[in-house]
Amino acid sequence: MKYRYVPRGVCSRMIEVEVDNNTIKDCRFIGGCHGNTQGICALVKGMNVFDAIAKLEGIDCGGRGTSCPDQLSKALKEAIA
Repeated sequence: MKYRYVPRGVCSRMIEVEVDNNTIKDCRFIGGCHGNTQGICALVKGMNVFDAIAKLEGIDCGGRGTSCPDQLSKALKEAIA
């Protein structure tokens, strides 16, 4: 299943994730720090969605209270809901 999420409080404008049988098949950020978001997606691809959420949730960027990894965790939660 492909899912699109509009992140809040970060530079990225959109997160697209594909989840199949609780495994992250693909991940893509639109906007944001391209190298960092590419790295995040490369790391979570093939990962169990619950493991990824546990690792990414709550990461803060510059005192914003959120970050691109944290927003990805929120996108994944919505994708599996």
